[in-house]
Amino acid sequence: MSCMSLFSRNSDLPGLHGVIRDCTTNSKGFKRLSGGDIAVIDAPDMPRSLAQRLIDAGPAAVVNVSRFTTGAYPNFGPQMLTDVDILLVEGVGAQIWDQLRDGKKARITEDGQLFHGEKLIASGVVITAAEAEEGFVEAQRELLDHMEAFFGNTIQFIHSEAPLLIDGLGVPDVGVDIEGKPVVVVSPGPGHRTQLKELRNYIREYSPVLIGCDEAADTIVELGYKPDLIVGNPAGIGADALRSGARVVLPADPDGHAAGLERIQDLGVGAMTFPAASDSATDLALLLADYHGAVLVVNVGAPLDLMKIFAADPNATPSSLLTRSRLGSKLVDAAAIAELYVVRGTAGLAWVWAALATLVVVAVVLLIAGTSGTGSFTENLIDTWNNIALAVQGWFK
Repeated sequence: MSCMSLFSRNSDLPGLHGVIRDCTTNSKGFKRLSGGDIAVIDAPDMPRSLAQRLIDAGPAAVVNVSRFTTGAYPNFGPQMLTDVDILLVEGVGAQIWDQLRDGKKARITEDGQLFHGEKLIASGVVITAAEAEEGFVEAQRELLDHMEAFFGNTIQFIHSEAPLLIDGLGVPDVGVDIEGKPVVVVSPGPGHRTQLKELRNYIREYSPVLIGCDEAADTIVELGYKPDLIVGNPAGIGADALRSGARVVLPADPDGHAAGLERIQDLGVGAMTFPAASDSATDLALLLADYHGAVLVVNVGAPLDLMKIFAADPNATPSSLLTRSRLGSKLVDAAAIAELYVVRGTAGLAWVWAALATLVVVAVVLLIAGTSGTGSFTENLIDTWNNIALAVQGWFK
């Protein structure tokens, strides 16, 4: 194997020797990474951009907690690294973080074992240039097959739901005033609670209509808000949310059958159905907001991008793609809105605080000077100023 020429023959312990660097997101190791180091990353389907950053830093080896290519979609990053003879080891697992010591000496053997001295801290699979290329070709082939099936299903969905997507046929009248207002649709995806917390200033400023999808309705209530609408199967939603006064919309099959009616009846809560081919509460909530005239729709917990479609994410369906295309420019992901409300630091505001502090000091001095003495406030202030001026003149004599 050509990469074996990289291994040191000057040490008693076999393998490539170098300083190990934690190069994961938000770590400082990447800034310190230099030629000959061993970079540890956690990057499934490593992209070209990350590969180029690593190449620019010049490590001797890159150890990936995940796989360089999972097969979800073709990525050229691994081939870029093997082309410049950087040793690749993948799949060492998250347990490496229990023993890895960033900035310490380490060594990695030709069979993918990583050591601190003689202590084994992780082991993975060495990826050759031929294997990296083969993984790319296979992922490319699988992606084409997946996309053919995906867009075949998309065409079928258009056939069945064109009236809904184009003219809103079947969208119920929910009895909530949405026209001309911003809307926040909260979905129960990973990190949705944190994202909703990050929107607190936006919610306080704009008072948007809040729509909870499935169990995310519980999150809205738990964080002290009141949902205006709840869309989803009531079987997975708490009683507090269902009884909060929100209008409840049940996703229904095209024939009108809706799951969760029994729970609604047991709680004595009124509800309406939304018959559609899609069973995604998020998709139906987005269509509701759009049809009833929302001026802006912020989606929490259900981002969709091309990579999710490529990777066959369960939530990346033809329905979700077409629904978001229907909303177009009025749909914004919560991460973008939250970014607008992040204060990066206080350096830019330091002069404001300094000015306020100066004003406070001046006010205190004036108050003390004006009230100390036997004359009027103005006379006392003039006497104090003259005394200060005479003292200053004395300093320069």
